[in-house]
Amino acid sequence: MPKQIWLLILAMAINVTAASFLWPLNMIYMHYELGTTLAFAGTVLFLNQGAAIIGNLVGGTLFDRLGGYRTIILGGSVTLVSAITLSMFHSLVPYTILLICIGFGTGVVVPAMYALAASVWPEGGRRPFNAIYVAQNIGVAAGTATGGLVASFSFSYAFMSNAILFTAFYLVVFFTFKPLGKKTDTGTYSTVASQGFKIYNTKSFVALIVLSIGFFIAWVAYVQWQSTIATYTIDLGIPVEQYTIIWVINGLLIISGQPLIKIVTRFITSPKVQILAGNTIFILSFIYLLQADTFLDFAFGMVILTLGEMLVWPAVPTIAASLAPKGREGFYQGIINSVGTGGRMVGPLFGGLIADHFPMVTLFGLLIILLLVPYFSIFVLGRIQRRLQEEESDEKDEDEDEVEEEEKVNV
Repeated sequence: MPKQIWLLILAMAINVTAASFLWPLNMIYMHYELGTTLAFAGTVLFLNQGAAIIGNLVGGTLFDRLGGYRTIILGGSVTLVSAITLSMFHSLVPYTILLICIGFGTGVVVPAMYALAASVWPEGGRRPFNAIYVAQNIGVAAGTATGGLVASFSFSYAFMSNAILFTAFYLVVFFTFKPLGKKTDTGTYSTVASQGFKIYNTKSFVALIVLSIGFFIAWVAYVQWQSTIATYTIDLGIPVEQYTIIWVINGLLIISGQPLIKIVTRFITSPKVQILAGNTIFILSFIYLLQADTFLDFAFGMVILTLGEMLVWPAVPTIAASLAPKGREGFYQGIINSVGTGGRMVGPLFGGLIADHFPMVTLFGLLIILLLVPYFSIFVLGRIQRRLQEEESDEKDEDEDEVEEEEKVNV
């Protein structure tokens, strides 16, 4: 890969390591250190992800107008100032405000990083995106492992370490990304906002919405591991540093399990079947959690969940791409990305409300029931896709008939 892509990988790994220092600990810190209810903590995470959605839209628009370097510097500046301030002031009000600001700043940075990768190495195809995806998972593994260890001594040390890492990210960008900005082609990236909300094929768009419903539910369930399950493990007497090891397992398994997934997808070639298989594994993970009460139980539950994640998450944007009319690929991917973020917004709030008033097994039972929705979504999606294929076949036959008629007339 070009040197520029390696710089992007390095920066992304540092950025995600910094972010991963805090996100598994947010619910724990707010509930046990600040004394908030789980519902309130879920609301703060809801606002954090809402700010990230706004940041995504702003980041894409700024990339089109200012280029990658300036956009990442602006987003990184917001994150850096917020992280440094958080290291000094982390009572309830500053924590809430600064966590929202960090969500916005990282929201600006991430789409600009992906867009910059496509811009500086357009001939690379999917390779730059895959490389950044792996860098993200390395950051998750490194950040959660060290974050939990540092937080076991003091949450203040975790906030300081978070600020140091975001500083390192900013310095890497500031001193090495400027030449990349000169290669930026602002036409390589577009957002839902920049393309405009125009529907060119109603049935394709309906199919996308049906797919999005199942995707949203899957994220609502998945994000419980980052929120309510985190506090549940503490209630069971599992130390913070052991809980964060669970996320190390997640990141390492995603990286090391890619060869296994390649083998599986050779036999399961349909993305819809991959989603059904992955969703079934999601359900099995929550069924297993109904009796979990030790670190090993939750670690094994995470292994099950990760296997499902590796099948579902790549398959959804693949289907979205196949549904997109020509020239609307960015719009359809933007919808899917926003739906995923929406699930990460609603999930902690939903889980917090249930966990505040009912036992955790009630939440697990509700999630198992909710995860039946993606099966229905895939069933309806398949029917719509068959109708689209029939319409395309009919149009093709009509075009062929017209050509034959024209040939007869010419003869």
